[in-house]
Amino acid sequence: MIRYLVFSILLVACLHALASSTVEQGKAIAENRNKGNCLSCHFVQGAEMTGTIAPPLISMKLRYPNAANLRSQIWDATAQNPETVMPPYGRHLILTEEEIDQLLEYIYSL
Repeated sequence: MIRYLVFSILLVACLHALASSTVEQGKAIAENRNKGNCLSCHFVQGAEMTGTIAPPLISMKLRYPNAANLRSQIWDATAQNPETVMPPYGRHLILTEEEIDQLLEYIYSL
């Protein structure tokens, strides 16, 4: 019983550390001018020099209760809005699948 409890605690700690790491990696992508560059268009609370021409990245879990819809938006925003200026990060291979997942975790945490 004690072994199971210790194992469970360690597992939760590792998963939390992994999730935190993924969010931090996603934040780095969002802020990187050569990758996501989200801050050039979107307002992100607490970030410096954010944009104002796109919707603010706040309350993302409320706006996108289904994370797959948000991922789809990052992958290719033109699928929902052909007139958007948001780059199709996945379709144009600007970001890898892993980078999109990391970015999604960060944005979903906002």
